[in-house]
Amino acid sequence: MRKINEENERIKRRYLQYLKAAKRKDPSTVLKAAEGILRFEESTNFASFKSFRIEQAIKFQDRLNEEVSKTTGKPLAKSTIRSILAANKGLFFWLAGEAGYKSRIRHSDADYFNMDAKGARAASASRETPYPSMEMARHAFQYMPEKTEIDRRNKALFAFLMLTGARDGAVASLRLKHINMFDGCVYQDAREVKTKNSKTITTYFLPVDAAYLDCFKAWVKYLKETALFGPDDPLFPPPKVEAVDGEFQITGLRRETYKNASAIRSVIKEAFTRADLPPFTPHAFRKTLVKWADAAYPSREAFKAFSQNIGHSSEVTTISAYCPVNIERQGELIKSPCVS
Repeated sequence: MRKINEENERIKRRYLQYLKAAKRKDPSTVLKAAEGILRFEESTNFASFKSFRIEQAIKFQDRLNEEVSKTTGKPLAKSTIRSILAANKGLFFWLAGEAGYKSRIRHSDADYFNMDAKGARAASASRETPYPSMEMARHAFQYMPEKTEIDRRNKALFAFLMLTGARDGAVASLRLKHINMFDGCVYQDAREVKTKNSKTITTYFLPVDAAYLDCFKAWVKYLKETALFGPDDPLFPPPKVEAVDGEFQITGLRRETYKNASAIRSVIKEAFTRADLPPFTPHAFRKTLVKWADAAYPSREAFKAFSQNIGHSSEVTTISAYCPVNIERQGELIKSPCVS
């Protein structure tokens, strides 16, 4: 059983409630904040927050910089360190205004959880993220089996991601009523769909490959006409697992959405590895589609429409996030201007 400081636990509960109810932070953000604060407590052997000293924050930063990730066996990523420090900076800035703490902690004490400039630059540096080409995606898609109901669901899931570039968390929560096959679009209603930043998005199917659209259409038809799914049933339902003759077997489809996107990520990774390709994630499809759209929609207005289609308010977000220019290419472009 992990060691705790009861006084710290009480004030932490209040702070996390403040993040959730007053600052309207996402539950995952609140959880990360709690985990980051716990790391600091462990570094002080769970000393009371009231006994905070700036030396504790300095030593904590040193400890994080020396820590090795249990997952990768490498030093913690600068972005991870930044997230942990930010969680504690937020806590202590808040504590400085709370009764019982404001006489012991100053708002400026929170600044000791800032990263140095070099670390901050490293934490925010953009990195080239691997993504599949259109040809690689089609190759993996063709390798996917279609024997069972779950096989066909998985293949339709792959097709849907290529048609929309939707985020996996949103896809996991979609229901049939969100699909408009007549207009060829999906309505990601933030009241029911787990979109990023709770943003409602209308996404039209991208004309990337007729095979994807045919596969997805067949799946929607199957759900409605054979499985007899209704508007409130999931678009990509989890398998129903039951005991049959003393063994657990898949006996059909459940009528509830997935709780998270883990299963969807596994399906996509498996599809690529089956085709002897790297295990790309669903999110990598977004970069694949942005690269495709960069050529398919050459006008500014058309690319703006594509940007909206994948949930971005501005095409600047799309370009900065998915179309970085590396140093070598930067040099080539600057040295060869197209001036008439």
